[in-house]
Amino acid sequence: MYSKVFNAKGAGRKGLKGSDVVIGGVSKSFGSVVVLKDVDLAIRKGEFFSLLGPSGCGKTTLLRIIAGFETPDEGTVTFDGTDVLPIPPNRRQANTIFQSYALFPHLTVFDNVAFSLNLQKLPKAEISAKVNDYLKLVQLEGHAHKKPSQLSGGQKQRVAIARAIINEPQVLLLDEPLSALDAKLRQQMLIELDEIHDKVGITFIYVTHDQEEALSVSDRIAVMHMGEILQVGTPHEIYESPATDFVARFIGETNLFDATVISTKKVPMPGAANPDEFEYMAELDIPDLGIIKVTTVDDVKPDQTVSFTIRPEKVVISKEKPSIRRGDINLFQGWVDEPVYSGFQTKFYVKVNGNIIRVIKQHAKYYDEGPDIIWKDDVYLSWSAHDGYIVEVKS
Repeated sequence: MYSKVFNAKGAGRKGLKGSDVVIGGVSKSFGSVVVLKDVDLAIRKGEFFSLLGPSGCGKTTLLRIIAGFETPDEGTVTFDGTDVLPIPPNRRQANTIFQSYALFPHLTVFDNVAFSLNLQKLPKAEISAKVNDYLKLVQLEGHAHKKPSQLSGGQKQRVAIARAIINEPQVLLLDEPLSALDAKLRQQMLIELDEIHDKVGITFIYVTHDQEEALSVSDRIAVMHMGEILQVGTPHEIYESPATDFVARFIGETNLFDATVISTKKVPMPGAANPDEFEYMAELDIPDLGIIKVTTVDDVKPDQTVSFTIRPEKVVISKEKPSIRRGDINLFQGWVDEPVYSGFQTKFYVKVNGNIIRVIKQHAKYYDEGPDIIWKDDVYLSWSAHDGYIVEVKS
């Protein structure tokens, strides 16, 4: 229903140099603690792929297994079909960028980036030319002779990136690389990291607990929880079509309710080229809220228990009752329990019968200086049946 073609941004990249990385049935325990449970994952050549999940979900352990720093209890890891588990980390076609940067404090920026080339005993002229090229790539050409202590956090991260990719690995592994930076610098570095990925064209595997980071730069995302992968998809698919209640709650904000299916019927699919294409319009009963309509590609059955989600930004809030001319609009009346103004938007917590519904209203115009809806105002909430989503069928 909400599909998006893989790698729409990256599909036009030329000269991809990365590897396909396939993880098959990987499990890992530390003593009695099971960290990974039979993980299967296929990452495509040249993809910017993120492992996303809360602390302790197993994402860093999986990254370390790919890198060769940990050995799985069971399973396989292949690069382009070659089993890499017997290969030590320094001989795998993968480099890792850590949270701590791991720069040599006594070496200059130039020598940090040149370190692996010096170990290979390449000619000095070749080393110098290559290092200067990569310093230019990460916008540090004027800082070659500085020590790490003379650099900002963002500059240190750029040095770590240049050092990691100068050997042109097939796979770059990034373990929460921006976590030590402040929020504004993280946003800037995300853009730069994405640009570097576009230029070098290798496979990036990025570990993060930050949903915004993953949604911003990833071609695809694997959402992990308690050692398992719950969903793999594009950012659009993960956000708009969450596979489980956990994914719906973890990715952005949402309103999530248990509901009982009352009825379903076939309806034409909007905008479909083929007139025979259809979807289902279901009526759900949400306790202490009421009856809602939602479209779904799955034929749910009456009396089934499902979970339903509607994102706060998809709900329209108004003080005047809207005129409803379409049969797919849900309309409820409530009152503002709490408004939270944050400049570019206001978040309203609206009490509707026995439930709280979160609503986000964007302030997109200059003259919209603040919310015209205030605490305890009576309001109307509305949303289209096409904007809600049935996340799980529970029984």
